[in-house]
Amino acid sequence: MLLPRIAPTALRLQPQYAHQCLRRMTPLRHAYSTEQASPPTVPWKTPHSITSWPPEPLIPPPKEGEILLERRPNRDLPPLPPLIPTQVKRTFPIFVLVMAASIFAFFNYQKQESSVVTSTLYALRTNPAVREQLGDEIYFASKYPWIRGEINQVHGRIDINFWVKGTRKQGLVRLRCRRRGKTGYFVTQEWSLTLEDGTVMQLYDPEGSAIDPFRGMGTEDAV
Repeated sequence: MLLPRIAPTALRLQPQYAHQCLRRMTPLRHAYSTEQASPPTVPWKTPHSITSWPPEPLIPPPKEGEILLERRPNRDLPPLPPLIPTQVKRTFPIFVLVMAASIFAFFNYQKQESSVVTSTLYALRTNPAVREQLGDEIYFASKYPWIRGEINQVHGRIDINFWVKGTRKQGLVRLRCRRRGKTGYFVTQEWSLTLEDGTVMQLYDPEGSAIDPFRGMGTEDAV
């Protein structure tokens, strides 16, 4: 009869004992978590702030041409140089203008010394009508003549005009020629001389009453 009385008593004591064990473990668990806590993290340090925090103020960067007597870890970096220097920006437009003028002068000199222009001048000097109007010593009107137009013997196109002068007057010479086929001869379409008063002299006549400056050029090139 005693066993049934002892059993309920044991059942009542068992949860109390477990509850007391949990109370005793709580401080231990709190102490364990306190010991394992990590120290506060320090913000990321740059080389000049290893020994002190907050970092020391930065020293201004050295000026151009300044001599550094000492190296400080907290010296600020100098500014980055521009991609294109200022001097280049100022002189680049002048460089472009000079190069453009040089290129135009080179091509103009090439046309001036070409066989087309020299043959045209020779034909003017040997033309009696031109000598009667301009006089003797027919040559370019300017010391630095400008040959306007195109001289493209590869594609068979010639269209130029320039000023000439003699001992009496000045005039504007116009020469326009085309080539028949890739291996054909040049055919003169216009060869005229316009005087200062507006008088136009047609120097080329298909009927043969005037001298064609390109009459013998095809034969010479073929030889």
